[in-house]
Amino acid sequence: MDQKSPAGMNNAGTNEPIWGSDLIAAALQETGIPYVCLNPGASYRGLHDSIVNYLGNENPQMIVHLHEEHAVAMAQGYAKVTERPLIAILHSNVGLMHGTMAIFNAWCDRMPMVVIGATGPVDAAKRRPYIDWIHTSADQGALVRGYTKWDDQPGSAEAAVESIRRGVQIACTPPFGPVYINMDAAVQEGEVAEWPVLNDISRYRPPSAPGAPKELVEQAAEMLLAAKNPLILAGAVSRNEQDWANRVQLAEALEAKVVSSTGYSAAFPTAHPLHVGMAGFNPGGRIKEAHREADVVISLDWRDLGGTLKSAWDGGIVEPKIIHCSMDFQVHGGWSMDYEALPPVEIQIPTVPDRAVADLLPLITKGKKSKPYAMAKRETNKLPESGPIGVADLTYAYENAVAGKDVCLIGTTIGWPADGVECTHPLDYLGSAGGGGLGAGPGIAVGAALALRDLGDKRIPVAVVGDGDYLMGVQALWAAAHEKIPLLIIVGNNRSYFNDELHQERVAKQRGRPPERRWIGQRIDDPAPDLAAMARAQGLEGEGPITDMADLPAALEKGLERAAAGASYVVDVLVTPEYVTSSIHDRGK
Repeated sequence: MDQKSPAGMNNAGTNEPIWGSDLIAAALQETGIPYVCLNPGASYRGLHDSIVNYLGNENPQMIVHLHEEHAVAMAQGYAKVTERPLIAILHSNVGLMHGTMAIFNAWCDRMPMVVIGATGPVDAAKRRPYIDWIHTSADQGALVRGYTKWDDQPGSAEAAVESIRRGVQIACTPPFGPVYINMDAAVQEGEVAEWPVLNDISRYRPPSAPGAPKELVEQAAEMLLAAKNPLILAGAVSRNEQDWANRVQLAEALEAKVVSSTGYSAAFPTAHPLHVGMAGFNPGGRIKEAHREADVVISLDWRDLGGTLKSAWDGGIVEPKIIHCSMDFQVHGGWSMDYEALPPVEIQIPTVPDRAVADLLPLITKGKKSKPYAMAKRETNKLPESGPIGVADLTYAYENAVAGKDVCLIGTTIGWPADGVECTHPLDYLGSAGGGGLGAGPGIAVGAALALRDLGDKRIPVAVVGDGDYLMGVQALWAAAHEKIPLLIIVGNNRSYFNDELHQERVAKQRGRPPERRWIGQRIDDPAPDLAAMARAQGLEGEGPITDMADLPAALEKGLERAAAGASYVVDVLVTPEYVTSSIHDRGK
């Protein structure tokens, strides 16, 4: 934006009126954010008009959703790939209430996004009868203040420009997170006397992550070099390929074992001999052994480090020395407990983990030569010729189907085996939804697939979602069909809210009551929803339910082929109600 009007706009030097929403739209455009995800609403009809008729629906381009929650989820999925925000617009208080779960997911996932809200006229004299009154709130931002980095309600169009600039800056400053900016309908629809004089947007860039204090880096390097059995917990790290290479180099220089997480994006090559495994909520098996053998643990922004260490040491004293590289403490507040357990730490390095790794590397590798490591090879899985499909069977069939293909596994179901995820690149796997709410999976998948398409990445976007997640979020897939976004959704359909079945079984056993009644109030059956038909009804292609192993390999192959060809495709796979809780592969580690 120059000092008169945005480049290519027609208000400067003309007698045409300048509307408040035109200035707001121009402020959105100058951020360079490519898309605005929305479900239409009258509270921002002024801004809607300005995006369409003033900006020409370009930069940002509107992507219409059938529900506000899906608009926010799409922005989260896009950020999981790019680490850059999209804009989501939510209609008044009711749209914000629809979108709150998705904002909470993005908050817990530490993903940047700019959420634009709207309210009826703050000036009561300008409100239309009834509807403007019920869509006006005294403090709308309070609905999400506990799980956003910042919120504002600017009182003028010029103030809105500063709010947007500040909001993008805050959202994109580590630790990332959503911001909320609420726009007064009267400000949007009012005239602006003249285009304000504004500094160039380049002067409001987000600050870079701080370097780690030199003395702390030196102490950490000394501790790691003296360790006999160091362990790296690779948590919330970047998608940058050089950062990936640095993490591998650090592990090899230290000959350190590495644990990554199913909750975060790919952090380390899973076939590397130093990689112990991907951990879920509680470390067990070889991962727990690695914790017990370690004398120094370095956490690369491992969320709930305290809870992980407590579980690994059965609630007792944590014996190894702990180095924790994280800035997450800067967004810990009082409303949400997503800060999780307080970890015992010897050295706290207050920076993003990949900056800490880059600072550590010269000290760790000085005068050392790392030994070469050969990646482990995974053999083709032998599948049953026919019969019911277990979760492990689906995992094996998926692995066979994607062998030799470049795939981005956007997410998986809760019961998916941790070692059923293969990572050789930062975009091979994108982790969980963050906040644990059902309905996010489809929207996140659409956003991630859009980002991969825009990056020109040749990976086939694949999301494995549960039937409960799919049924709550299925309408998000309409945007994929409408925008022609290549994507494969595999539904692991056990026709149940199965996680809750296990909870009910546990409670029944504790109380001496019949656990076989756990299914009551949990099953999604009688009638069973036609999940593939739901996809086809929205313009996608769909197949299923696949009920026999004999038909599964061909269905997965077809889905991958169609997604690779540009289709949005759903395969509904009926699976046995179960979770895989142990390793399904033995790599000799």
